[in-house]
Amino acid sequence: MRILHAVESYLPQVHGMSEVVRQLSERLVSWGHEVVVATSKDEKRTGKSINGVVIKEFDISGNLVRGIWGAAKEYEHYLLESQFDVVVFFAAQQWSADLALPILNQIHGKKVFVPTGFSGFYQKEYVYYFEQMKTWLKDFDRAVFLSNDYRDINFARQIHFNKISLIPNGADEREFSREGGSELREKLGIGPDELLIITVGSHTGKKGHKEAIEIFKKIKSDRAVTFIIVGNLPITGTGVQKLVKWGKELVKKVIRYQGGGECRDYCEKQKKVFADQNPNKRLLVQQLSRTETVEAYFAADLFLFPSNIECSPIVLFESAAAGTPFFVTDVGNSKEIVEWTGGGIVLPTDFNQEGLSYARIDESADLLSSYLHEPAKLKSLGSRGRIAWESKFSWEKITRDYESLYNNLISTENVIN
Repeated sequence: MRILHAVESYLPQVHGMSEVVRQLSERLVSWGHEVVVATSKDEKRTGKSINGVVIKEFDISGNLVRGIWGAAKEYEHYLLESQFDVVVFFAAQQWSADLALPILNQIHGKKVFVPTGFSGFYQKEYVYYFEQMKTWLKDFDRAVFLSNDYRDINFARQIHFNKISLIPNGADEREFSREGGSELREKLGIGPDELLIITVGSHTGKKGHKEAIEIFKKIKSDRAVTFIIVGNLPITGTGVQKLVKWGKELVKKVIRYQGGGECRDYCEKQKKVFADQNPNKRLLVQQLSRTETVEAYFAADLFLFPSNIECSPIVLFESAAAGTPFFVTDVGNSKEIVEWTGGGIVLPTDFNQEGLSYARIDESADLLSSYLHEPAKLKSLGSRGRIAWESKFSWEKITRDYESLYNNLISTENVIN
């Protein structure tokens, strides 16, 4: 097959969506398929392919609601002139999908949409966007949803779109089919008897770092405990420089939209507060390599993720893969992931008018404290999560599901119901 995966950003950028597309693309290439990834230009990217995946760069940013800047016509022309068997758009509300939506019926090949949650669904500025989506969605040959009960799949059902597939996220068996963790503990000065809690997520201001810190302040433990916030800044200096040529207002919009470094500043300030006021607790704010991040999953006693908005968080599958129990807000399809894996607990959660999730601090702290005092319960959660991941949620299995979907779409001998 000749496959196009369209996604807003890709390697060397590392985040949830780029990781999904990397896992799928690299495996499909290794199985003999030709895969091209259409994505944003990145000054740090060298060469025209990565691990066999061909990269087609476009100097574009934004979406249909905030505005689109850059080589939009070049991208549209590429979509209309290219000859792919399957064209897959990952995530709504960003340029690589949004520019294609009005011209879908002119694009060659089978079209697949992976909406990843419709994060702006409850925001006023997106009302017209989702009114148009009622028409756009029906031009796709298939839509892949990560959850069986979330705003994107429920929207599809409400407009009687039934060309639906449910394929979850997962974790990489090449990274997690082992044991580890002791090296990172030693590197960061965390003793073998010390409790370790981690969270993993960029400093966007919406990954629940503030709530996680407040919960950590209030948990009770007889043992010394360290909490590590593992996260990168959502936009780098290089990214800002790239956007300057499109105008200072765009830079302001993107920085404001992505947290603007305020989250990182807050976390760093809180680290100093803990150093001064909490002799039994330590807060670390770390930017770790991928290898070190995987080590952190294995090293941790508990994974805390009070995120405000998600679709289907990969970090929960990765925590399960490491055999580390996770505690998460009712965000995205976290409830389903708890049910599917048996490896986690849903925190008491409130919601605002825009659908954002917020952990109830006191109740969440009490819940964590109770589990920290009963390590056998934590170990049982972790073991169940690990077993579920091994049988159902490896990227090997998930990519086979995508490959089967693509094959069925282009085969004249098969009809997808």
